[in-house]
Amino acid sequence: MGQRRAARDQLTYVVDALVATILAPRCAACSSTLEYPTRGPVCDICWADVKSLIPPVCDNSELGAVDRSRSAGRYDGALRHIIHAFKYEGRRSLSVRLGNVLAEASGDVLFDAHCVVPVPLHPWRRLTRGFNQAADLAACLELPTVHALCRTRATSPQTGLTAARRRRNVRGAFMMSPLLCARVRRSMLEGHIVVLVDDVRTTGATLDACAQVLKKAGVQEVRALTLALAE
Repeated sequence: MGQRRAARDQLTYVVDALVATILAPRCAACSSTLEYPTRGPVCDICWADVKSLIPPVCDNSELGAVDRSRSAGRYDGALRHIIHAFKYEGRRSLSVRLGNVLAEASGDVLFDAHCVVPVPLHPWRRLTRGFNQAADLAACLELPTVHALCRTRATSPQTGLTAARRRRNVRGAFMMSPLLCARVRRSMLEGHIVVLVDDVRTTGATLDACAQVLKKAGVQEVRALTLALAE
């Protein structure tokens, strides 16, 4: 076992050295050359910034139907660049480490919760992006993932919109998924605490719209957990 591990480590070292020398891949966050490309598209320094320099943020103001909210950090610096690479550059391999960051920052938001519900993408956006970043993050948490919601229409991107326009943009944009069976709805949602998961919270309009639908379906309490809080 020890010899196989040593051989594997040596092979990884050689591969890292070759890839770094020949291809010189850049860190998705800071653009420096990756010393260990096999560890992923973000360098160790940027991950250290995310994990130790950005404290978790509790922002429970103007939550609407959301009862409690927590974010892993501010939408700034290395965390912002990593989320951008994950979401818009197709770096889906980042989901596991970002999911671990989210889990470590969750505090008491996951305590006593019955399941996590990812904020859904419109089917067309899901198709063009290739994945739902919120679903990938939710899958990394130690609770069952229930795809309870769906988008009824394709909304305009929230970036750049005022708080009022963000609320109008997502009003009526979500409903309970028609694929959700009655048994799962009764056992996982009704009368339980549910945690909504998304990548970034700005005004909270999207989370509020989702929470309203969940509470109308009988969910007792809706909490929100996001990677970043944008201001």
